[in-house]
Amino acid sequence: MTWFVMRDLTRANATRPAWKELTDAGFRVFTPLVWKVRMKGSRKERYKTPAIHDLLFVESSRELLDPEVARRATLQYRFVRGGAFGEAMTVGDKEMERFIKGTSSTDDPKYFLPSELTSSMIGKEVRIVGGPLDGFSGHLLSVRGSRKRRLLVELPGMLTSAVEVSPDYVQFV
Repeated sequence: MTWFVMRDLTRANATRPAWKELTDAGFRVFTPLVWKVRMKGSRKERYKTPAIHDLLFVESSRELLDPEVARRATLQYRFVRGGAFGEAMTVGDKEMERFIKGTSSTDDPKYFLPSELTSSMIGKEVRIVGGPLDGFSGHLLSVRGSRKRRLLVELPGMLTSAVEVSPDYVQFV
């Protein structure tokens, strides 16, 4: 089993996006979700929606996933740029589990593409001691005027998440 990086070409307001269909089909799927607010009648309603609509990660083997991709016209593999023909993008199991654990430790993670992070945003190197992220190490997100401490958890070359960390658990390296 490996984590495949997939594309979902359905519209952002689709009622049955690929990540829901694959979850119902029994696959382990991860898609970075964020909270949004919409008006329903005269009241506001919070709901979770994908941070990047067309990005999802599926843990499976290629043999099990190929029939699902063939059956859904809006589901595609993401391919390695400059790689062999038909080489699907994959993420290592340890990296993906670390990313899932990091992003699920907080209710409101912030997501960044590699092009959105600048060197000035990457702060001091830290290690987390205790709490839900015990043993994590990385850099703090440095945003001018922010009082919250956020640890950068990344999938190399794909996506970075900034998760809120209690200052009590932060140890500077």
